[in-house]
Amino acid sequence: MDQFSFLNAAHTAYFAELYDQYLQFPDSVEPSWRAFFQGFDFGKTFDDQDVDSPSQQNATSSSQGVDIPESVFKEFRVVQLIDGYRTRGHLFTKTNPVRERRKYEPTLAIENFGLSNADLDTKFSAGEILDLGKASLKEIIGHLEKIYCSSIGIEYMYIKSPEEIEWIQKRLNINENHPEFSAEKKKQILKKLNEAVSFESFLHTKYVGQKRFSLEGGESLIPGLDALIEEAAEKGVKEFVMGMAHRGRLSTLANIFGKSPKDIFSEFDGKDYEQEVFDGDVKYHLGWTSCRRTDSGKGILLNIAPNPSHLETVGPVVQGIARSKQDRHYLDNPKSVLPIIVHGDAAIAGQGVVYETVQMAQLDGYKTEGSIHIVVNNQIGFTTNYLDARSSTYCTDVAKVTLSPVLHVNADDAEAVVHAMSFALDFRMKFGRDVFIDLLGYRKYGHNEGDEPRFTQPKLYKAISKHNNTRDIYAKELVEQGIIEKSYVDEIEKKYKDELEQDLEKSRKEETTIITPIMQEEWEGYTYGTESDMMEAVDTSYDLEKLDQLAQTITSLPEDKKFLRKVTKLIKARNDMYFEKNSLDWGMGELLAYATLLEEGHDVRMTGQDVERGTFSHRHAVLKVEESEEEVNLHNQISKDQGHFYIYNSLLSEYGVVGFDYGYAMADPNVLTIWEAQFGDFSNGAQIVIDQYISAAEDKWKLQNGLVMLLPHGYEGQGAEHSSARMERYLQLCAKDNMYIANCTTPANFYHLLRRQIKTAFRKPLIVFTPKSLLRHAKVTSTKEELATGSFQTLIDDKEVKPENVKTLVFCMGKFYYDLLAKREELERNDIALVRLEQLFPLPTSRIHEVINKYENADDIVWAQEEPRNMGAWSHLLLHLDDARKFRVCSRKFYGSPAAGSSVRFKRRHERVIESVFDKTIND
Repeated sequence: MDQFSFLNAAHTAYFAELYDQYLQFPDSVEPSWRAFFQGFDFGKTFDDQDVDSPSQQNATSSSQGVDIPESVFKEFRVVQLIDGYRTRGHLFTKTNPVRERRKYEPTLAIENFGLSNADLDTKFSAGEILDLGKASLKEIIGHLEKIYCSSIGIEYMYIKSPEEIEWIQKRLNINENHPEFSAEKKKQILKKLNEAVSFESFLHTKYVGQKRFSLEGGESLIPGLDALIEEAAEKGVKEFVMGMAHRGRLSTLANIFGKSPKDIFSEFDGKDYEQEVFDGDVKYHLGWTSCRRTDSGKGILLNIAPNPSHLETVGPVVQGIARSKQDRHYLDNPKSVLPIIVHGDAAIAGQGVVYETVQMAQLDGYKTEGSIHIVVNNQIGFTTNYLDARSSTYCTDVAKVTLSPVLHVNADDAEAVVHAMSFALDFRMKFGRDVFIDLLGYRKYGHNEGDEPRFTQPKLYKAISKHNNTRDIYAKELVEQGIIEKSYVDEIEKKYKDELEQDLEKSRKEETTIITPIMQEEWEGYTYGTESDMMEAVDTSYDLEKLDQLAQTITSLPEDKKFLRKVTKLIKARNDMYFEKNSLDWGMGELLAYATLLEEGHDVRMTGQDVERGTFSHRHAVLKVEESEEEVNLHNQISKDQGHFYIYNSLLSEYGVVGFDYGYAMADPNVLTIWEAQFGDFSNGAQIVIDQYISAAEDKWKLQNGLVMLLPHGYEGQGAEHSSARMERYLQLCAKDNMYIANCTTPANFYHLLRRQIKTAFRKPLIVFTPKSLLRHAKVTSTKEELATGSFQTLIDDKEVKPENVKTLVFCMGKFYYDLLAKREELERNDIALVRLEQLFPLPTSRIHEVINKYENADDIVWAQEEPRNMGAWSHLLLHLDDARKFRVCSRKFYGSPAAGSSVRFKRRHERVIESVFDKTIND
């Protein structure tokens, strides 16, 4: 008896389902069946070359020479057709509203699957895969066309999870992936479309030629977001955090977030701001927070983060805000906070920070339980055609990095847009993963309303000029369905524009405009700090007995776990340095700062490359059990009511990670949020975040932020890339009261600096140039009393010399102080005072003047730095300290590179600078 005689028509449905399973997840099929299907796939490639061969007339031969009944063979062919639609159907959709799509080969023609028109009326059991039951090939194709090739094209077959694939396929089979909305729902969609269209046309007539980056061509975003918010509230979402660029932002603020058009009109009129201390920003960069009441009465908090013109920078910021809110308010149900990122097509394809942000999606330190990414796809970037803007098929191909489903939607089909939003929301709430929606529309005008797009895309814009807007297209459909009368749109447009006219009149009665910061509910009780506030002393002391208890906790390993011998030795050494020697190194001072804040109820979050151990192996905040690699964090074992110490090794990213942690700190001023660079100069990978957010956000958007950046800095012969943290760039950004800059030289001062960051009544970014070689320097120690009773010192005077003997007064900073100290001891010079400048901004000018006056016999005042003259802090001093112009400068010469690569040359230059401090005849 033929071993494959069971392959008969009675079992075709089962075979079809099994083959379908094999095509999607080969390893999930029993090995003997997998071998059979592999043989069939191999054999059919030869059969396809000669469809009239004898084996095709009644049965088909597999590669193993086994006759397969023709009915079963055809079932497999139909399964392959189904798989073809699932895999490639998105290439053949009707998703482009203004021009034909590119052509792709091979097509989904049935002939490409070994089928013909003669098979169209044949019923196949493969229909059961689609929940159709046994169905004709014609019915199966019609069903597949509606699901995969209409106004929505979906990519998902690369997903590795059978559960997710099954969920998606069942969802798509419902009503053939088409919505069935009630008349009221359809009217709501039309209402939001009318608002989107009317808002833009109103601005176009009232503010002729002004930039507004209109949403025209993508108006269906507004009913899509409206539906998303309403449905999300019903599914338990409490807060939205949204980031988007300028395109369509004003319409989103007015028609989704509820920002008063009156305020938007004030911004269009270019009025001055109510408060002198803020410079503000253009209207399409501003953020907003509002509480919206849904149709069912549920309250939902909406946040849209402010953003710069640097496209996609806001993406990681939004993720950080969302994670911060999840950690603080929704630890038990983090899906209650939903991040939404609205991209442009050129930006999502071209900006590398998108990839960095997407890579965070499933990482413990950064995941937010899934984001919804929406691309407002204009098919053009400024003047650049999409074919010149990417190599990938779609702008959303970055989604495949995390195997996220992508829905490509015709933006002219408003119901399809709403349907896609519902799909995305349900997938995210079910699986906690990202979803991408590619909203394929167009841009009615140029990049801005004053630009002429026909210079570069005359053919496309000829088509766009003849194209009806989405509202009118949809209204026509509803009239044909008998849902509305022809006059309905005119009525709702007049009503909406009358309201806008009233807002415009109110706006023009006001002389100034007001900047409203986002998330004010998180910042109650905090004030904006002035420069004088920043210079006031802050009590950072801590009870010594309690400090003893904390030290005992963080220097005691659990007895029931076995650690590496080196780890045991390290923790014992920390215990000894505190309880026996009372000589605390840098790492111990830092860890005690965190412990005290945790005990006081503050969370601490620290991320960066290798921060758990520390790049220079000084921190060891997370310990690994030797056999199991179980992680032990002693800082989370302090007390029952303590804050939580979140410390994570980051992905190898600066731009995305700094943006994320900035967002995290923005949403919670009660957390000490820290990012540490592996080496200080690596922070220039995040320069956009530093320039657009860290240094300027309070001035532009009234945003306070307490992010701490730890940047290892110091010249130790490691070459050009690992010496300088480029402090001159940060110092150049300093103005008035926008940030703190410090370069500490003792563990105690670093300890108090970190505590001060949480103890003030305001928040400012803090940039700290941290040591490398000083981490284990014998002289870089502090006592526990200095931690308990001391405070942060902006300047540390020289206590080892007598003021009356001093002839040369040297101001210096950081590690270079210890180099100079060693030289002074070697030369036995007591006529030179070494004064450490610990805070570089705001510059402690009064303390500097006090010190200068103290050393009244000094006729030689020196600024000494190890950096080249055009780097470091020298130019900063010239800008902020008038007396600095009289200083003698000791530094490396002017160089383009921070340091020499040759260790011999480095040493020679370094020693030359040191010698010049002690010998003023040396003039470099």
